[in-house]
Amino acid sequence: MKEVYEVSPEELEFFFTDQISVFDKVIPTKVPHKGETLCRTSAHWFQVVADLGIRTHFLRLEGGNRMRVRRVQVIPDYDKITSKTTNFLIPLEVIARYYVAGSFHDRLKEGRIRPEDAGIPRGRMPRYGEPLPKPFVEVTTKLEKVDRELTTKEALAISKLSPREYDTMVDSVVMIDSHLNDEVKRRGLIHVDGKKEFAMDGERRLMLVDTFGTADEDRFWDRSEYERGKQVELSKEFVRQYYRKIGYHQALMDTRAAGKPEPDIPPLPDDVTKQVSDLYVGLFERLTGEKFR
Repeated sequence: MKEVYEVSPEELEFFFTDQISVFDKVIPTKVPHKGETLCRTSAHWFQVVADLGIRTHFLRLEGGNRMRVRRVQVIPDYDKITSKTTNFLIPLEVIARYYVAGSFHDRLKEGRIRPEDAGIPRGRMPRYGEPLPKPFVEVTTKLEKVDRELTTKEALAISKLSPREYDTMVDSVVMIDSHLNDEVKRRGLIHVDGKKEFAMDGERRLMLVDTFGTADEDRFWDRSEYERGKQVELSKEFVRQYYRKIGYHQALMDTRAAGKPEPDIPPLPDDVTKQVSDLYVGLFERLTGEKFR
């Protein structure tokens, strides 16, 4: 999780905390070093993207767990966005998937996504962990209480992007990930999926914003374990799986479906907290090629 502070009319400061949330619940346990690993990982990828010639809102690090970024308008009322609006957060999240995993797998099984939509032959249900024949890119809302999947037509209507601007945004995600995927592969990782967010700058040029390529926004697997047939989670998904294993996730989903008061999320045990902390530090070092300390 990160806190956002206004430090000037042109700049924001992101403070990356050691808190962690899953299923829209903040866990009452702090994970040592989590914030710093996310902040420094994000800074690493912003530099990589800048070298690719893509604009970003990143300005500089302010210590291990703080960064300064360019400030843009956040406009929750879609009707106030026009095709001429500048310096604003595009109210969309772009998710690119490269393997069958997570909610994508669930929606395939439920029939909400057709295999052929992802380049898979009609009538064949892919197995969990299978690589996709091509990137599967989808767009969801960003500023609504619950994210929802959008068609291209709906995304254009909400954001007021032109078809050309929209295509440039999607193409940028695929280009960034192509470089990211190759880089992490050399470090023994598989990039499974991830989300990205964008804004338009003061001249209505596309600009990558928020954070990406971290254990919170993206899903990574250990490459050597994958080649042995195992999907070993090296992201926040590890924490989600813990709460599924102890039955909390099912209890939460049941109360939400019934419209009943939701149970408080229990803290992480000390041994699990250490595992999560070690996971974040280890992934930072593998993603960036730097030593944490």
